[in-house]
Amino acid sequence: MRYSYKRAKKYTKQQLRYRINEKIFAQEVKLIDENGNYLGTAKTQEAIRMARAKGLALVEISPKETPPVAKIMDFGKFKYEQEKEQQKQKARQKRVEIKGIKLSLRIGKHDLEFRKNQAVTFLNDGDKVNIGLMLKGRERQHVDLAAGIINNFINLIKENKEIRIEQPVAKQGGQLSAIIAPK
Repeated sequence: MRYSYKRAKKYTKQQLRYRINEKIFAQEVKLIDENGNYLGTAKTQEAIRMARAKGLALVEISPKETPPVAKIMDFGKFKYEQEKEQQKQKARQKRVEIKGIKLSLRIGKHDLEFRKNQAVTFLNDGDKVNIGLMLKGRERQHVDLAAGIINNFINLIKENKEIRIEQPVAKQGGQLSAIIAPK
């Protein structure tokens, strides 16, 4: 017996696929010329001939309409401009990162002030801040003290910057953490 296994295909983003020239299945199309003027409905073969006479291609823009909308255009130039626009959009978007600040039960005032300044700069950059406090050994008995230190730290930050608490103080194993973000 033979078994065939198919590998799972990984798809990134589904790209818009345009039907061009002979790949347009509709008998009639609503035709738009290269300048954007509506020319009315025309037979698909006639529209392809018109596009080729101008040295361009007939591209189906809106296939769901009846009859579908097709435009006479330079498809290579159109595709190039679309890719350029996608790159611009990708460059404009900023990924929000989660930056980490670690505290301890025995943290000094100066260290606390230093960490507060770090957290404020992270928040000014638009990033979220994960405040963590690791409890070791017998420190695990003093969860209430650790939660108090984190809450005091959050209150210190609130004095300098408007923030919202995305995740309140929560215990996970031997660590307490909270996540804050800029408003």
